[in-house]
Amino acid sequence: MSERWDAVAFRKRMDTVLHGVLAEEAEQLVGIDPALTPMAEQLQVAARHGKRIRAAFCYWGWRAAGQPDNDALMRAAASMELVHAAAIVHDDLIDDSPLRHNLPAAHVALRSAVTGHPRPHAAARSLAMLVGDHLIALAGRLFAASGLPAAYLARARPIWAELAREVIAGECLEILSTGTPPDADVSLKVVRYKTAKYTVEQPLLIGGLLAGAAPRLRAGLSAYGLPLGEAFQLRDDLLGLFGEPHRTGKAGLDDIRGHRPTTLLAKAWQAAGPAERGRLAEVLGRRDLGEEDLREVRELMLELRAPEQVEDLIAARVADAVGHLDGLGMPAPARRALTELARSATDRRH
Repeated sequence: MSERWDAVAFRKRMDTVLHGVLAEEAEQLVGIDPALTPMAEQLQVAARHGKRIRAAFCYWGWRAAGQPDNDALMRAAASMELVHAAAIVHDDLIDDSPLRHNLPAAHVALRSAVTGHPRPHAAARSLAMLVGDHLIALAGRLFAASGLPAAYLARARPIWAELAREVIAGECLEILSTGTPPDADVSLKVVRYKTAKYTVEQPLLIGGLLAGAAPRLRAGLSAYGLPLGEAFQLRDDLLGLFGEPHRTGKAGLDDIRGHRPTTLLAKAWQAAGPAERGRLAEVLGRRDLGEEDLREVRELMLELRAPEQVEDLIAARVADAVGHLDGLGMPAPARRALTELARSATDRRH
């Protein structure tokens, strides 16, 4: 791979790895029984999309420690994308989100496989849960069988355990705080544990540990990764309400219908007076919201300057993250790539 960061080339290379792994796994699953074809298809669909930023952060954590490009490392980094695919399947299931990447979410797509079941809705949800579980198991297997030396893999295993614990903790915190009065501190904690750490910080640390990074470099990668991961999710929350569904691939009112504890909602609630809070309370959690409601909620959020406040949080976290790259002594290509990734991961238009 070129010393200059090429996001498109990296994505194509990572897609090749993932498609090969998932095609082989789907074939093995169908070999057990052809009736498993819908689940095999969903394994592949779940990891078909995305910018591969989690794999990219793992890759550049490795390169930041001075290691060269390596095909075995690419396979290990691909496991980060399978973790993300599993998280998407489970998250859509928990939130009852109908769409992902403009396609039916797994628990919706799998309804066609259980039309004769006495409880088809519950059966489809159960199948989706198992697809997510399968992806998690496959991620661990791909990491272990990546081809990297066993001693390298052993250095990173503790972070794997931490990653699993914290993703689950974040998801649980979101469920526990859904429907409660919006609170910015709670929302940021959910952001940190549900998404931020496994999106940036932990892939970076896994790549660095695989490469034998020194403690000082690992501390710097962590200080860069955590605020950047938070900025990434804050941008995602903004796009969730203000992005165009045909570009984001998700329904624009999902977060409002689900009364999810986003920082955007918390900032709006904090700035709102009694009348504005009454309007927000009226729509939160309602399942029958339409385009007119979306327009009104967007206008109210803008009047309360909630998006502006979230933009400020994003900008501050990106600046903080990039500032921590100074003085770490990492190779110039890694420094450039991580700087560029900080911008591209948080300045998304869709």
